[in-house]
Amino acid sequence: MGIKRSTLYYQPKKNINKKQKELRIRKKIEDISREHPYYGYRRITASLRRDQVIINHKKVLKVMQEMGIQGRIKRKYIATTNSKHNNRIYSNLIKDKELTGINQVWCADITYIRILNGFVYLATILDIYSRKIVGYAIGKTLSSKLVIAALNMAIATRKTDNLIHHSDQGIQYTCKDYIKILKDKGIRISMSAKGNPYDNAFAESFFKTLKQEEVYLWEYETFSDVVERIPYFIEDVYNRKRLHSSLGYRPPEEYERLLAKNSSRECMVC
Repeated sequence: MGIKRSTLYYQPKKNINKKQKELRIRKKIEDISREHPYYGYRRITASLRRDQVIINHKKVLKVMQEMGIQGRIKRKYIATTNSKHNNRIYSNLIKDKELTGINQVWCADITYIRILNGFVYLATILDIYSRKIVGYAIGKTLSSKLVIAALNMAIATRKTDNLIHHSDQGIQYTCKDYIKILKDKGIRISMSAKGNPYDNAFAESFFKTLKQEEVYLWEYETFSDVVERIPYFIEDVYNRKRLHSSLGYRPPEEYERLLAKNSSRECMVC
């Protein structure tokens, strides 16, 4: 035919580079999806951009569809609390309250984690502004000691000036020992309306994330499994790595560092 073999197999370098770039993006999407199975295309897009991969979210969605990748279907989360007691109930101080920084409102709550022979309980303290878990405790019983341990952890590492502590009306949060710690530290007490989990939505949102992105994937068998995995998820994954849309797709710790940096700049200007 008189046609050189090199001509038949020649591909412009530009096309090769484009194909290689496409393969790298697909590999990154696959890796992110494997590490964060519940990430949808918007969070995966944000993760890629944090790695300096400039890409449109519609393109990410298209690639995910082509690869058969989608965020796992979320299980329904059922909140439980025991509000049948005669302890004092406090008013809701945070309804419609506008926050301007961290350590203004902490949100406390408890959830259960199923294991083979029963349940393990997790108490948490969450800073509403940064979404960071600032205190937590794991126990075999649903007791006041559990929530006190989580509270003490938060108090030991954070400022409590002008702080509001918000929780549901559960008996653990209304017991005299817990209330005494709050009052001794000058922390104002706020409680959600009875039977209204949406008043404590930030804590409920964290527990949904915990269950969907950690607990349901590992299916713990023993108390030791929980003690080993939960601190890792809270400290290394949730606080340091997981992207939050409400924080501009940043992890809580990074967001707090950004706040501190901006605050320092403002002080220098002053």
